[in-house]
Amino acid sequence: MPMSSRSLPRAAALVAAVTLASGLAAAPAQADPAGQRQRDFTAAAKEFGVPENVLLGVSYLESRWDANAGTPSTSAGYGPMHLTDLREAGAATSHHDEGTEDARGDEARPARHPQARPAAPPPTLQTVDEAAQLLHTDAKTLRTDATQNIRGGAALLAKYHTGGNWYDAVARYSGSADQTAAQTFADEVFDTIKTGTARTTDDGQQVTLSPTPDLAVPQHAEPTPANVECPRRVACESVPAPYQELPGDDYGNHDLADRPNSQKIDHIVIHDTEGYWANVLDLAQDPTYVSWHYTIRSADGLIAQHVPTKDVAWHAGNWYVNAKSIGIEHEGFAAKGTWYTEAMYRASAKLVGYLARKYGIPLDRAHIIGHDNVPGTTPATIAGMHWDPGPYWDWSHYFDLLGAPLGGFGLPGSSLVTIDPDFAKNQPAFTGCDSPGTPCVARGSEAVVLHSEPSETSPLLVDIGLHPKGTASTMDVADVGSRVATGQQYAVAEVKGDWTAIWYLGQKGWFHNPRGARVAKPAIGLVVTPKPGLASVPVYGRAYPEPEAYPANVTVQAITPLPYTLAAGQKYSSGGVVGSEYYWATTFDVADHVVVKGKLKYVQIQFGHRIAFVKADDVRFLPAF
Repeated sequence: MPMSSRSLPRAAALVAAVTLASGLAAAPAQADPAGQRQRDFTAAAKEFGVPENVLLGVSYLESRWDANAGTPSTSAGYGPMHLTDLREAGAATSHHDEGTEDARGDEARPARHPQARPAAPPPTLQTVDEAAQLLHTDAKTLRTDATQNIRGGAALLAKYHTGGNWYDAVARYSGSADQTAAQTFADEVFDTIKTGTARTTDDGQQVTLSPTPDLAVPQHAEPTPANVECPRRVACESVPAPYQELPGDDYGNHDLADRPNSQKIDHIVIHDTEGYWANVLDLAQDPTYVSWHYTIRSADGLIAQHVPTKDVAWHAGNWYVNAKSIGIEHEGFAAKGTWYTEAMYRASAKLVGYLARKYGIPLDRAHIIGHDNVPGTTPATIAGMHWDPGPYWDWSHYFDLLGAPLGGFGLPGSSLVTIDPDFAKNQPAFTGCDSPGTPCVARGSEAVVLHSEPSETSPLLVDIGLHPKGTASTMDVADVGSRVATGQQYAVAEVKGDWTAIWYLGQKGWFHNPRGARVAKPAIGLVVTPKPGLASVPVYGRAYPEPEAYPANVTVQAITPLPYTLAAGQKYSSGGVVGSEYYWATTFDVADHVVVKGKLKYVQIQFGHRIAFVKADDVRFLPAF
């Protein structure tokens, strides 16, 4: 028999400890189908003696009340309550390899190709079994039935509530063995309860958590970890990456520097780990592996810092970008797991906001980029570049959390647009999430697919870098050759009815943009186009100095064009003018390291799915509004 409130007298007696802003009123006889999830929360709260706003708050911090089409999160959680089931989600393996990318991306040194290693999942990823035992049901029901999933989460919270207030039960629900991380999760839940929130879920359910501003929350000491660069009100720990000499005049796993004194930090690069937390932290401490600055845990948002932000980590596969960026890994998988927890989104947004303020990095998609937006350095490296965090990372929600909402700043008819589809309703038919060629589960996505003509049946665009034989791009989840991402800005090339074409890799890329269901919004900004008299200009994957800028003891680095065309008449969104730089760091002894700065100026542009660079002397700026 299901657990009742009579089975939990302590829990029932303490319901009044938290104000129930929305009450426990019964659903009307003729209930609105869009309100079913709200009624499910109300019923489960009453049945198990859990305050309704606590149940709603926990679910929001896990899934934002979404069902996610029954698919697992990046940490094997299912349903609105994120009940975890590793058996069903599977181990951390994928038929998509990590590509041939050299993580350092510096031709002056031997390539460093990190190999995927087996990921050991944490044994705690089985809360679905505990909930199934409490409800006398099976794991499949709890994974696939949102109503029963909510009951399962309520039963667990009731079990975890051993007296006093509900704060400790919420902290335990996070699954974190780290006290500070568990408390931070609970803090986020109770902050959400205080302020309230409302939204329509991915399956059209309207859910409201009314504010409870006078809610009493236990006080605890703010975390003050040593030797970490983190904002307040996050759980952060130090897990240092080694700077260590290796045999054969090699060393690992990052480079010491003095940023921003030596070089300005221009970008923050968002990655996913393609592995579980413990395994990834082991790799971060391996001097023979590569490196990144931070890792964020899915279940509770715990942040580990590995490399000081003044130093250069080997994370993006492009040495110019590495030398001028901070890399943040998020526990998860670009394809295998299809959604990221709210706890991780919030911790990440707080960290990125803190770093952006510290280093003067603009909060836009030209500077807060995914690994999938980092360009190849030469024609030979393009095909091997990584594509995480993938099309299921919700950039729009992420920028809302950053306090820098995307889109909506231009006038109708502007010659510049910001990509900004409705994440839940935008569901491209990707393939290959689980096995080659098989359809992925229909899921909300930040990606908009481009066609060669204003028709859904027309071929996708050609990315000659990814597909050197000139074949069209595909709908494989890892193929970014004909895909734009939320927040990116592009110059409009043409409009035909409900279809809009943008300039993309030297071609017109068409997407359906009907009135009433826009996937792109008018924007204001600057675009660049070749100067008069130039038939085309070269495009680069890095902004390296002219040969004359290099001192005698530093090898001149080639300025190699990518295999694309930026022809006269085409326009591309500007991400700003940047100076030319190269960080010569090929030995363990930092006394040999040199930052080479040239007179050449470049303009960062949104050229395809990835950013690129053109020489400032080759282009002119035009306003778009």
